[in-house]
Amino acid sequence: MDTKNLIPLLAMPLLLLAVEIGALLLSLPVQASGVVAFEDPSSVANPVIFIAILLVFTALLLVLIKYDMKKVITAVIGISIFLTFVYIFAALVYASMGATDLATVVVLALSVLSTVLLYKYPEWYVIDGLGILIGAGVASIFGVSLEVVPVLILLVLLAVYDAISVYKTKHMITLAEGVIDQKTPILFVIPKRRDYSFIREGIGKLADGGERAAFIIGMGDMIMPAILVVSANVFLKGWRLAGMINLPAIGAIIGSLAGLAVLLHFVMSGKPQAGLPPLCGGTILGFLVGWGLSMMV
Repeated sequence: MDTKNLIPLLAMPLLLLAVEIGALLLSLPVQASGVVAFEDPSSVANPVIFIAILLVFTALLLVLIKYDMKKVITAVIGISIFLTFVYIFAALVYASMGATDLATVVVLALSVLSTVLLYKYPEWYVIDGLGILIGAGVASIFGVSLEVVPVLILLVLLAVYDAISVYKTKHMITLAEGVIDQKTPILFVIPKRRDYSFIREGIGKLADGGERAAFIIGMGDMIMPAILVVSANVFLKGWRLAGMINLPAIGAIIGSLAGLAVLLHFVMSGKPQAGLPPLCGGTILGFLVGWGLSMMV
């Protein structure tokens, strides 16, 4: 592997760590603000509801891509991003200011500005910077809303679904290509060159050799492991490093990094890869090891 590919690949674990650590930090204001995704965190029906919503949203985007309705796709994803920012900023602002009218105005202003920035200036560092906030915020909200067992069920279901959608039906590849073609800012983009611009080039083929100018990884691939990290830290008791993070959460972080290393090994083949099977698998195994160790401490 040459340096051109090695350095961007090393950046991916840093992005994953940033999302996971950010999600842990945000879990405190999220809990304080009362922002939750599900009312009953112990219900095993929650993962099924999550998957059902994901399937409906995916089907909608595939139909829009099939009929080349680019403006509608942009609008749907833009609204989704805006609403995501609303939930994230609501958790942060309400935790510090309370649910006042002024706080609501601040939440809406920050959400609008962030969404406009993503769409008006979608350079790779803007996408990645706000992507870390989105990933950490979403992971935190779902992590405090789901106990460990529902999260484990969710990760297993998502890993199976991702494998089927990439390797068998291949509709996830169609979806990814449709989103990438429009330069929609719902990916992490890791450039291979210092002068790379996502605005000018996207991640398309370069003229001088046909190699992509950047690596990409979906936000979902970063968010899902972080959900288990947060859930383990919020709902499980026991010894905590520096009084902040417990062994099951530490194990999940280490396992997610190991799963990412496996994924990156296969990514170098140049073929599209399902990210969630190794990422979710590594995160679950790491969590189980950490949980086992916590029983002995």
